[in-house]
Amino acid sequence: MLLQNKQVAIIGGGMGGLILARLLQLQNANVNVYERDLNSEVRVQGSPLDLHEDSGLKAMKQANLRNEFYENIRLNASKARIVNQNFELKFDEHNIRKTAFDEISNNDADSLGNISKPRPEIDRSELRAILLESLLPETIVWDSQFLTMEKENQGWRLYFKNGKTIYADLVIAADGANSKVRSYLSTEKPIYSGITMIEGTIYNAKENAPNLFEFSKGGKVLALGNGKNIMYGTKGDGSLMFLLSSKIPENWLAESDLDFKDNLKIFEWFKEVYQDWSSEWHELFLSNELYFIPRPQYYFPLDQSWKTQENLTLIGDAAHRMPPFAGKGANLAMLDALELSECLTNNQFLDLKTAISYFEKRMLERAAKAAKDTLRNGEQLHSKDALENLLSIFNKTKTH
Repeated sequence: MLLQNKQVAIIGGGMGGLILARLLQLQNANVNVYERDLNSEVRVQGSPLDLHEDSGLKAMKQANLRNEFYENIRLNASKARIVNQNFELKFDEHNIRKTAFDEISNNDADSLGNISKPRPEIDRSELRAILLESLLPETIVWDSQFLTMEKENQGWRLYFKNGKTIYADLVIAADGANSKVRSYLSTEKPIYSGITMIEGTIYNAKENAPNLFEFSKGGKVLALGNGKNIMYGTKGDGSLMFLLSSKIPENWLAESDLDFKDNLKIFEWFKEVYQDWSSEWHELFLSNELYFIPRPQYYFPLDQSWKTQENLTLIGDAAHRMPPFAGKGANLAMLDALELSECLTNNQFLDLKTAISYFEKRMLERAAKAAKDTLRNGEQLHSKDALENLLSIFNKTKTH
């Protein structure tokens, strides 16, 4: 095996990094994951994930974790209620025996952005717990924020913020969209998509946002109007996560000087930008247990490439950052992990560089197509006719 007597360092303990570690350990590889979080108790941010049969679920099956996944899914999480900006209900998947997606064509499914054909959904925290539990003790090295690395022998000497240093024969960057490792392989910079999201999380949502919490029925709520979106859903921990999505200039965050720790200021901004939206949405901003994160949406060039190295590669957002409007981010990361693990352990390649080159070529081709779909979806979801187009897709497949 190409990894025999070699030490592998995975930078980043997200879904891609963790399942890659699991898959490599099943083949007896020596691997550690270096994660900047202090411990496993740190809150996992982000919306629930729907794993796709040809990517995320495929990786879980290969990792022998499919049963654990299905034991922790949330059955209603994928069902959607669609409303307009006045909070008028236009479509409700909870009222039909089959969801509108059950017979939808692949092309139509792509046009729905991150609301894809119904697949089992799981909270990110639950999925992360499953993956962590599957790893050998001491695999995760917590409180290990990557700072820099330099070449040493045939591998790398890595330095972390906590003062520790380690040697690895192979480094795999799984450290997300703002990867610090990526610069050692590629100098291509991300491109602004024209869309910025503001992510909000309301804890104890049943009490702090009771009307919106009840209205969701444990699923998703999508509101589209006048080129803007609000999407929200609840999670198993009782929180409610929402996204305010609109077209905003790239320099808006710097020039607005908006303090995202000042909830009142964010509320004032919302009332100005979403001024023609119903006041029923104001409940999103009335809780003291409310936290915001700005998320401008960037993507790497569709034709990106780099010179393959024998001791370094990338997976997931570190390799192919893109907006979430096709719902493929975590699934692509997990598929990257699956294919990379196979290339490194299936004894079909003469050396590491050849194996990594084969993996990277397939990964970049797949990512370019996904990014193209994502950008198209983003435009459609923020167009003036977005609500009508979305409803037409749902209604033509409605099953009574």
